[in-house]
Amino acid sequence: MQAPRHVKTPAQYLASLPEPRRTDLTALHRAITRAVPRLKPVVVSGMLGYGPYHYRYESGREGDSAVIGLASQKQYISLYLMAVEDGVYLAEASKAELGKVSVGKCCIRFKRLADLDLPCALRLVRKAAMLKPPGAA
Repeated sequence: MQAPRHVKTPAQYLASLPEPRRTDLTALHRAITRAVPRLKPVVVSGMLGYGPYHYRYESGREGDSAVIGLASQKQYISLYLMAVEDGVYLAEASKAELGKVSVGKCCIRFKRLADLDLPCALRLVRKAAMLKPPGAA
């Protein structure tokens, strides 16, 4: 679920969410900005992003993304970590430690913030901020 077109700032994004999702994402947003204050929060691709960057793959595909993403989806919250270490995405490598979540390569999905092991997630956020994102130009 992308943010409405009029949403241009992180504050507007958070204000556009219904409760209780707004409370969970606001708390996670604050935790991320405290954990990695050097990563600028922005709205990118209809979600909150931290550490915007431009990517370009060998295939020629290119675009803009963020090192860390946070989104309110219809059925869950998504935390994206665009970081690879030793050829493995951080989220995928740590899925057993993250709590009551579903994990893809770079996406951690959960229904409520209480389902996520927040200290573990923030360790990964800090680590992701130090690594070069895939395809970064």
